[in-house]
Amino acid sequence: MKPAPFRYFAASSLDHALSLKAEHGDEARFLAGGQSLIPAMNFRLARPAVLIDINGLAELAGIDRTRENEIRIGAVTRYRALERDGDFLKACPLFADALPQIAHPQIRNRGTIGGNLSHADPASELPAVALAMRARMRMKSARGEREVAASEFFVGLLTTAVETDEMLTEIILPVPAPGSGSCFMEIARRRGDFALAGVAGVITLDEERRCAAVRLALCGVGDTPVDASAAAASLVGQPCTDKAIDDVTAAVRDMIAPSGSVHASAAYQRHVAGVLVGRALKTALKRIGHAA
Repeated sequence: MKPAPFRYFAASSLDHALSLKAEHGDEARFLAGGQSLIPAMNFRLARPAVLIDINGLAELAGIDRTRENEIRIGAVTRYRALERDGDFLKACPLFADALPQIAHPQIRNRGTIGGNLSHADPASELPAVALAMRARMRMKSARGEREVAASEFFVGLLTTAVETDEMLTEIILPVPAPGSGSCFMEIARRRGDFALAGVAGVITLDEERRCAAVRLALCGVGDTPVDASAAAASLVGQPCTDKAIDDVTAAVRDMIAPSGSVHASAAYQRHVAGVLVGRALKTALKRIGHAA
């Protein structure tokens, strides 16, 4: 398969890339890793008239840990850079769980975090991780810049809050609070496939070993990553017993409405999502040194 004809520009700077996007609007797409865009173009599911290559923009890559309470990741940072940064994985252990689940090493060598989040595939791992971690997305255009919470960034199937003249330039992750544990788990037909269902969970215990806060986000069970934190609200202020966690899994199953596919029925996805929620919460608790 070959893509439809397009014009190619190699951006020399961020300002150059943004001016090209302002000029061409919806007809232009940014090219970084290309692991989602290029296959879509080859199958002519995507037909951008203009490609703006941002691979050379070093200012959009890297991990900034200079701030005390947050970590900032440039949008063109590749999965492999995150996967090989031990200090980053220690600070953000959800990524340590999720990154090895993404496709295969060849894909992770080229794919970028900004490209993944901008593509907004609901079965992808990182949108759920971003939602569970309360990430903020920084976007820039020739008009200026703004930030959007992850909860407002994913607005529909393969659709985000990025405007036609904007670029996602940075992902801002709050550092987990002391006494926090996390876990990402998924079920896929084969390792590297998109998840039939997956869950990212973060739980924080207070000094009395009761739940102080909990975040849950699911992938693969909706048109966007699903924030299921409300289904776990009953845990807050309570001991994290097996019974309490079972109540959360039941609440999650009740709140989600997966559509099913040729690979898994909606009923199977709902069941698996509940199982994964229970396992992820118990694993997160064990990582804090707490037995449910």
